[in-house]
Amino acid sequence: MTHLVSARPALLALALMLAPGLALAQSEETGAEPRAIRPAKMMTLTTGDVALEREFFGRVAAKETVDLAFQVGGQIAELPVSEGTTYPAGTLLAELDLDPFERSVRQAEVQLNKAERDLQRLENLSSATVSEVQIEDARTQRDLARIELENAQERLDDATLEAPYDALVVRRVAGLFSTVSAGQAVLRVSDMSEIRVNIDVPEILFRRAQDRSDVEFTATLPGRDQRFTLAPREFEAETAEVGQTYRTTLAFTEDPGDYVLPGSSVTVTARAAMGDQSQISIPETALVYTPDRTPTVMVFTPSEEDENRGQVRQVTVEIEIADDGTVVMTDGPEPGTEIVVAGASMIEDGQTVRRFTAVGE
Repeated sequence: MTHLVSARPALLALALMLAPGLALAQSEETGAEPRAIRPAKMMTLTTGDVALEREFFGRVAAKETVDLAFQVGGQIAELPVSEGTTYPAGTLLAELDLDPFERSVRQAEVQLNKAERDLQRLENLSSATVSEVQIEDARTQRDLARIELENAQERLDDATLEAPYDALVVRRVAGLFSTVSAGQAVLRVSDMSEIRVNIDVPEILFRRAQDRSDVEFTATLPGRDQRFTLAPREFEAETAEVGQTYRTTLAFTEDPGDYVLPGSSVTVTARAAMGDQSQISIPETALVYTPDRTPTVMVFTPSEEDENRGQVRQVTVEIEIADDGTVVMTDGPEPGTEIVVAGASMIEDGQTVRRFTAVGE
């Protein structure tokens, strides 16, 4: 026991001798290295024209849609068309049974021949046996026979329906072998030589558009990213009973492709540049909010030694959200100023950063 107690002073002295060396080694191992300079992506503030932009729901429409009908009554004998098919102008679309009309033409021809013979016979007789009144009556009968022949021929022509233009058959209203009366619809056809779009424009926007000539219209179809230019064609000069909107008709300036048929839905974008105004748009990622929700941006100032390195300072800005969701800076740094555009929330005021040029650099 006496031996163990006497060893404690020696151990304590040894520990005191080693302590400075251990502390120095620990200091070297845990010594802080200089903080790496963070890369940051920059953008230069520029001004752009202010644009008024609105989207409308529209429907595709034909240039013209009409119901075709016979001008005479009868039984449909020919109906060689299919719905959804386009037929060139002049193509036979429907025809009535022509036998009754052809008989009427032949009958009128016979009546005309008889009237002409009667007139010729009276004119060849002497004036002593035939009065001038009889000859005039014969001329009248001949003229009436000619008119009846013209009417019969016209009724025969009206018993056939031909495509008035390159016609898309929308619907067969009457069926084959059915009996129709004069004026009763048989086919509904559309003129697809110019594909149009109808939209309803609110009154206030309609008036604003009438005051400008630089309104641009584009259309997008469901499931397709391509934008098609539209040109104004006409508008209804009275508002709808509900909503105070004006029906406006636009037209595709290029072929939108197959199966763009009447009734198809389309999104129409109207855009008008406000040439007398400008704005500075910034991405949302460039904004840093203070604890009291004040928006700020990080302005980059390059150093004199290396233009790719410099310090950032936090600058308060005022912003507005445009109709299309774009962040517009209404007050803040001037155009030409560089700001951090990505990762700004990870940077502190006064921190040194370097320009981000490429991944891995």
